[in-house]
Amino acid sequence: RLVESGGGLVQPGGSLRLSCVASGSTLDYHVIGWFRQAPGKEREGVSCIGWTDDNVYYEDSVKGRFTISKDNGKNTVYLQIDSLKPDDAGVYYCAAVAFGYGSTWPPMDPNEYVYWGQGTQVTVSS
Repeated sequence: RLVESGGGLVQPGGSLRLSCVASGSTLDYHVIGWFRQAPGKEREGVSCIGWTDDNVYYEDSVKGRFTISKDNGKNTVYLQIDSLKPDDAGVYYCAAVAFGYGSTWPPMDPNEYVYWGQGTQVTVSS
């Protein structure tokens, strides 16, 4: 089970830290991805991290502003979002997928992911 939190209303240029807590099973050999979906748009991947090997990936649109990290002891993945823009608004989801031999890095297609959280809303407005 994945549970996101940390969303909210932020002014342009502000920051948020989203959290994704996993429970019920190990995340070893999984990749955790962060996705977002704005109204009327398709869900898009923004970043992912390998739970076991610590590999990280960012889409070009968020490089330099988003930072993904994890705390193994807390079974939690974070997404630090800085310099928020109106285009960053939407529901942010974390998701998990088993990743191993034969898998292609980075797994940024939402259809690749099996486990999803319920999402947390990020609103960017002055």
